[in-house]
Formats: sequence, structure tokens, C-alpha cells
Amino acid sequence: MSDIKKVVLAYSGGLDTSIILKWLELTYGCEVVTFTADIGQGEEVEPARAKAEAMGVKEIYIEDLREEYARDYVFPMFRANTIYEGEYLLGTSIARPLIAKRLVEIARQTGADAISHGATGKGNDQVRFELGAYALKPDVKVIAPWREWDLNSREKLMAYAEQHDIPVDFKKSGKKSPYSMDANLLHISYEGDILEDPWAEPEEDMWRWSVSPEAAPDRPAELTLRYERGDIVAINGEAMTPAQVMNTLNEVAGANGIGRDDLVENRYVGMKSRGCYETPAGTVMLKAHRAIESLTLDREVAHLKDELMPKYASLIYNGYWWSPEREMLQSMIDASQEHVNGEVRVKLYKGNVIVTGRQSDSDSLFDEKIATFEEDAGAYDQKDAEGFIKLNALRLRIAAKRRSG
Repeated sequence: MSDIKKVVLAYSGGLDTSIILKWLELTYGCEVVTFTADIGQGEEVEPARAKAEAMGVKEIYIEDLREEYARDYVFPMFRANTIYEGEYLLGTSIARPLIAKRLVEIARQTGADAISHGATGKGNDQVRFELGAYALKPDVKVIAPWREWDLNSREKLMAYAEQHDIPVDFKKSGKKSPYSMDANLLHISYEGDILEDPWAEPEEDMWRWSVSPEAAPDRPAELTLRYERGDIVAINGEAMTPAQVMNTLNEVAGANGIGRDDLVENRYVGMKSRGCYETPAGTVMLKAHRAIESLTLDREVAHLKDELMPKYASLIYNGYWWSPEREMLQSMIDASQEHVNGEVRVKLYKGNVIVTGRQSDSDSLFDEKIATFEEDAGAYDQKDAEGFIKLNALRLRIAAKRRSG
């Protein structure tokens, strides 16, 4: 007999986790508690409840974590202008530490013996979930079915689902197997099927949140974003919560063909993986945040942030959100945002985010008197530049003389 009597499962209601639910019951003879985090996936939430009920689950946790997710995870990440390998806005990665936290908390609350997740043994999410869980509950037991069972293909999973009368999304759509998708306020991701060939172009009907740039409106949408301490707090003069900001930007930016990305990334476990992502809000947030920082951040602070960002991005991508080094970096990043206040105006047009203005009445470091090409009334003495240049050229001149002598 297994010593596992109760397991908390991170449950989306999709193919993998529905099969895992049944597999846990049959393999471990245990009770399964399902936990579904509502972090912006919308219509996927209530079907997850219905599926869990239909499968006999007695304890079902479905929690609205959208504001917590946006406020405590996404917004702090964007204060750092975080982007992984120059392209990926970390929409999947940043959701995992919150889910791991709630898995551990629910396990404590229900007296469960273990937690379980649907991440595969080839992917990054297994690392993210488990590093987070171990950081928060060192003695936690983790069941990762993909590392135990022999259901190692989408076709085998579909057959298992049919054998045990588990409903499967898209089963009647005519596709031989659905994409592996993950959605939250920050993005929706697509992997698998034809995307496993890096040369294959994604099907247009795959995309859900955005129109193609070719089909976007011929007139741009214009937004003014208000920043306080590095976070957007209002759009076009209307105060908004973090989740409301993201919902609004997703809707407007997606309608203007913004946020699609198709990339091959380096997974933490060692392999390369091709994925497609829609991140409309995040694409706008990154561009606009850099614009307000360009006006309000000291040069050396801005450059230091840019140097630290790749490390910070890797920590999030690799699952170290709850690590002391990420928390230390976050403290530095947050301190840098004290004076990042003001407004950024952007145009959204056919896949492009175009900054058309930025201003800060309280914290701008831009001095028009000094920067002007016109008469500056003595605000800047151009003769000072001669000594500055000579001092900075000194080592270059000494080296050049040595080489020529």
C-alpha cells in the first residue's frame, strides 16, 4: 500500500492534468485535491471545476489570483525590463512560483501527503514547480507522473483518455493532437504538433489573442500610460489595478496585431525548444517602461540594471523566484524605481509599439536648457569637453605611442 493518501494536483482541466488525476487515483489509490489558479485564462477556469466534479473530486480549489499574480509577480518582473534570450517575456515562467506557493499552502491546509503537477520530464516547468515548492516546504513530497508513467506521447494520452472516458478538448476538431497551451494574464503559449518543426510556419487559426498585423486596423490606437514607482497605474487617465492594466493592454494591443513571437529557446534542462507566444500587454509594458526610465533614471543606474537583467531573467526562467539571489536583485531593482514616475504616450499600429512621447513633472532628468542645439545661455560650457576627451584618451594615446615607437 502506498503511504500517499492525499495529493494536491495543479489542475488545469486540460488533457494532461485530467489524465493525471485519474492516474494518481489508480496508481497510488489516493484521494486527489485539485487546485486551479485563475491567473487570467478566462473560460478555462469553470470547465476545470466541472471536469473535476465529473471525475468525483471532493475538494476543489479554484482561486482568483489575477490581482496577486499581476501585482506581486508580473509587475515586479517588468520593473527590471526582463526578457530572456532577447525575445521571451517569460509568461509561463513567472506564473509558476505563485502556483507552487499555493500548492504548498493547500497541502498544509488539507493535510495532503504530496503535491503533483503535469510538467513533463523534458521541460522547464518541473524544475520551476519543484524548486519553488522545496524553497517553501523543504520536506514536501512531489509526484511527477511524466517521470513515472509510460504515456510518453500525445497519442498514448489520447488513447488513455478514451479508455477511461476522460473528455478531451478539441477531440472533435479533426486535429490529430492538440497544441500544448498555457494561458494567463501575461501570455498564451503554444508548443507541440507542427511547431516541433522549427521551419514550419504556425497556422493562422492557432493564434487566439491577436489579429495578424496584416489584418490589424489601418488607424493606430493611442494610449497614455501613467507610471508610479515603475508600475502602470492608469491608462488614458483612468486609474486601474495591475490586472485591469493587463486586461486592457491585452485587448487593445492584441486588436492591433501586437505581441506575437515565434522563437527557439534554450531550456534549463539542456535542449532547445520551439514555442510560439502571444504577449500583447507585456510587449507594450516593456517598451513603455524603458521609455519612462530613459527620462527618469540616472545613466549609470540604467546601465547597471541592463547588466543585471539577463541574470534576473535567467533566475525566473530557471525557477529560482524564491531564491535569495532573486530577492536581493529585486530589492535593488525596486529601489531604482523610486523616481520612475510620469507618463508615456504610445501608438499601437499593425504589430508595432511606437513611443511618441514621455514626460515627468516630478522626476525628469532631461534638461532642455543643456540638451538644446540652440543658444543655451551658458548652461553648458562646450570648452569643458576638450579636457574630458583628452583625459579619456590618455590611455589610448600612451598605448598608441608604445606600439608606434
